[in-house]
Amino acid sequence: MPLFKLVRSYASAAVLLGAVVLGSLLGLWLGPDAVAVKPLGDLLLNLLFTAVVPLVFFSIASAVARASDARRFGRVMFAMLGVFVATGIVASVLMAVGVSIFPPAAGLKVEFGAAPPAESTDLLQQIVNALSVPDFVVLFSKKSLLALILFAVLVGMGTRMVGEKCRAFCELLESGNQVMLKVIGLIMFYAPVGLAAYFAWLVGVLGPDLLGAYARAMALYYPIAFAYFFAAFTFYAWLAGRGPAVRAFWR
Repeated sequence: MPLFKLVRSYASAAVLLGAVVLGSLLGLWLGPDAVAVKPLGDLLLNLLFTAVVPLVFFSIASAVARASDARRFGRVMFAMLGVFVATGIVASVLMAVGVSIFPPAAGLKVEFGAAPPAESTDLLQQIVNALSVPDFVVLFSKKSLLALILFAVLVGMGTRMVGEKCRAFCELLESGNQVMLKVIGLIMFYAPVGLAAYFAWLVGVLGPDLLGAYARAMALYYPIAFAYFFAAFTFYAWLAGRGPAVRAFWR
């Protein structure tokens, strides 16, 4: 039974990795002709990018709206923000050091178009642009996720403040969250096909050197990720409840 649960838990990840391998082999075989299957990969990316926006909105707004204790919720939010920033910095530094020691893209040459000129704005304006948008329609775009997160938090807080009169709207937010989770699950049934097609295009059109760079990136990423996982998650458990929490977490 434990082996069956283990296989069932990681079956989807194994299928996706297998799709990446098969797609890469298909790209090696087709060569430049692999551009014909690129639309199948674009379909997967478009579906995911489309679904992630309402998923983020409904999940955050419903979580905030259902929070029973405003003060406790505020502490949790600040703690989450602090952990997010701190772990992001640590992870970035670790990976920057790893890439400098073992560069995964050494020898890889990929031609990209000219980058658009950078806008010269001060730091405060950049922060404002990241956290807000000038139009409601622009808010629901994958390019405005930070602004969408802030707006979802405000919607959730507004729902809590209205109270009992907003019960139906709160249930709508929760229902929307559940629906979008199912939508993501449906999209993931197509993910093996889309990933295989996308990697076939990458390898076939951009060259087999890309596959070697990807393999080197994985050889760098997974050891660092595993080490970070064991160290960081043990530390989180220790912060939460010291020794008993660490034992409970790993058990």
